[in-house]
Formats: sequence, C-alpha cells, structure tokens
Amino acid sequence: MPLPTTPPAPAASRGLLGGLITLSAAQFLIALDFSVIFVALPDISADLDLSGTAKQWVVSAYSVFFAGFLIVGGRIGDRLGARKLFMAALVLFGIASLLGGLAANAALLLITRALQGIAAACLQPSILALVNTTFPAGKERTRALAVWGTVGASGLAAGVVIGGLLTSLSWRWTFFVNLPFAVLCVLAAPKFLPGKAEHGRTTALNVLNAVLCTAMVLVSVFGLTLAADAGWTDPLTLGSFLAAAVLLVLFAGRERVSTQPLVDPVLRRTRSLVMGCSSSALYMASVAGVEFYLVTLLLQDGRDYAPLAAGIAFLPLAACITFGNMIAGKIIGPFGVRRSLTLAFTVGALGLALLGVSATHHGYLAAMLPGLVISGLGHGMIYTSMFVGGTRDVDDRNQGVAGALMTTTQYAGGAFGVAALVLVLGTDPGDEAFRTAFLLAGGVALAGAVIAWIGFGTTTEATDRITEATPTPVGEH
Repeated sequence: MPLPTTPPAPAASRGLLGGLITLSAAQFLIALDFSVIFVALPDISADLDLSGTAKQWVVSAYSVFFAGFLIVGGRIGDRLGARKLFMAALVLFGIASLLGGLAANAALLLITRALQGIAAACLQPSILALVNTTFPAGKERTRALAVWGTVGASGLAAGVVIGGLLTSLSWRWTFFVNLPFAVLCVLAAPKFLPGKAEHGRTTALNVLNAVLCTAMVLVSVFGLTLAADAGWTDPLTLGSFLAAAVLLVLFAGRERVSTQPLVDPVLRRTRSLVMGCSSSALYMASVAGVEFYLVTLLLQDGRDYAPLAAGIAFLPLAACITFGNMIAGKIIGPFGVRRSLTLAFTVGALGLALLGVSATHHGYLAAMLPGLVISGLGHGMIYTSMFVGGTRDVDDRNQGVAGALMTTTQYAGGAFGVAALVLVLGTDPGDEAFRTAFLLAGGVALAGAVIAWIGFGTTTEATDRITEATPTPVGEH
C-alpha cells in the first residue's frame, strides 16, 4: 500500500507566519506614525516656530491626504497587485519620513506629512488585501486579522509612548524611527507575500472617477478640519462642504454610468461591508481617534504632564488594546460578529463613561486608569471584529477597495468627531468640558453597539458558523 503524501506544511506555515509578521509590522508603522506626532507637536512647533494654523496642519496634512487617496490606492492595488503597491508605498513612506526628519522649515515639514499620508493611503488597503488573500476564510483568516489588528491598534497607543521617549532626544527621531520598519518590510515582501492573482481581464483605472473621488474626500476632510479650527459657520468651511456635495453628485453620476467604476457595484450591495463601514466611522469617532485626542489633551494641557510622562500614562491603554484584540480573535468564531462587535462597542462606551465621570478628579490611578483599561479592551475588540465582519463577504479582486472604504469612513468619522468636540471643549477646556466630551464619545460608542446588533443580523450569524466550519483550502483565493 503506497504511503500517503503530505504537503510541506512546516514550510508553508513559516511562509504564512513571515507574511503575517511583515504585514503587521507595516500596519504598526502606519498606526505609529499617526499617533507619535501628537506628543512631539509642542517641540516641533517651538523648534520651527510654527503658527497655530501650521501646528494643526502637521497632523491634518497627513490625515487629509491619507483619507483622500485611500479609495484610489485600494483600486490601484486591486488592478496592479497589492504586493507591488505595498512595496512602492513603503519606499515613498520611507523617503517622506527621511525628509520630514531633516526638515528645516514648516513648508517642507507639511509637504512631507502630506506625502506620508499619500503613501499610507496606498499602504493601508494593500495590507488588508494581502491579509485577506493570503489567509483562507474561516479560522485562519480570523486569527490573522486578530494578530494584525492587535499590532495595528496597539501601534496607536504605542506611538504616544514611543513619541514621548523619542521627543526627549529630538522630535526628528519621531520621523527617523519609521525608516527601519519601511526597509525591513520592503525586503521581506518578495519572500513572504503573494504576487497578483489573475481574476480575468484586468481593466484600466478610471482616471476621471479617481480624480473626482479623491477631490471629494479631500475637500470633505479639509472642511471637517477647518470646522475644528475656524468653526462650522466659517465661509471657507461652508464652501468646502458645498464643494464636497457637488463633487459627490458628479462622482456618483459617473460611477452609475461608467463601464469601469472605481467602486464595484457589488460592493455597494454587500450588506456586511456597509455595516463594517458604519461601525468603522463610529469606532473612530468614539473609542479610537476621539479618545486619543481627548486623553492626550487632558494629560498634557489639563494635567500638565510632560511628553514622556504622558506616554507612560498611555501604557495601560496600549496593553489593553492588545488584549482586546486577542479576546476578539477568540470569541468571533463561537459568538459571531454580531454579538462580538455589539459587546465590544458596549465595553468601549463603558470605559469612556468612566473617563467622563472621573474627569473632575485629578488622580491617575483611581480616576483615569479604570476608564483607560476598560475602553482599551473595547477598542481592541472593535478593531478586529469590524474588519472581520466588514470584509468577510468581499471577493479577492475587491479586497483593496473594501479595506479602503472602511478606512476612509474610519478617518472621516474621526475628523467629524474631533471637529464636533472642539465645540464642546472651547478654547480653554476645564474639567466639566472634558466630562461632557467623554460622555458624548461614549454615546457615539453606544450608537455603534446598536448599529452592530441591527446590521449584522441572524443571516450574518449563520454565515459566521458556516465559514468557521468549512474553511477554504490554502491557495484557493
């Protein structure tokens, strides 16, 4: 009787592990760069003599261009291959980081931040596409997304800690720290990440639709940024929103009649993706972007923490985000996305409520720490759950755009949340203003719990169990 043959599982496993490490490191880089700048901002402003507006745009230039180019970046990756875009984006990110660290004036610094945003907009959807096409649907993909989410979400918190340490040396190291990540990921990509899989005839990128989409998102996020700085009734803010509405109408009209739409019509009909995008926006408007903004402001402006001390104060949050992602990876299989994501948003809302209730007390251990721990757990659980649910029903050829849509709504939600909170906080926020702001963010998180429960219904729960029971064999993607 002939002996059965078995595939070289150890070698395949090592390749998958190497790919996951590479993709997680790149995601950590994006998250790190987004948050590391907050702690360094006062030193950057003093060294380069930045005006109040220029200081704000050190953060906003990255966010605006990141959000604006995401969907186009996702479509380019789907057209040309996610691995090619992954490597090209890392090269651009590394060059921009080097120039940013060497910048001698505000103009060059803002240009490099915009370039970092564009590079990250190409990198983010290619990472998610590679995760979802490298690992088969089911338990393997859920575990991979949990690891990817753990590293990426913890990067937001770790960035504040690392930023505090590096800023004590020089703010320029908050840019230079990106270079090793970029170089190592570029070198590892050809070895561990799959090349482009063929899905029939590859169509060209619809340039006009891409320009309209990019302009629409750029102007929208620009308007939200202006709303946070100049106010919602400022003429330039209102003009930006009007221009965004016109561009939206033009883009939607072009997409409807185009034979080569930027966003495949099937994606607009994919309920799980629509619900994932909604969850993503509410996540960033509550336990992610808004919480980081509020906690950083409270620690450094309200409690006079030095950059390093503020970074250390974020350590429990970083640890709990990591643990929250691990919890999500364990519970999504047996409980489904609906229950997992609803629970995650509820936990996040509870943590924000605790931070709000304790805002009038100035002690760290008794006042802030419980809220940071609980909200951190919710943060990590949401991050993994929403991406597992949002991208699960999307085929491989559209994974880049699907990930880009979720990330675009994520950062648009964060920009809207911060702009709204500026009205609540005022120019010189006190303890009561912080209390109101945290409670408002907690209310947004509760809205996320409601959306998750309604949006990911019983059909989705059945799909979860079928997918977990019958995973796709490796290679059939």
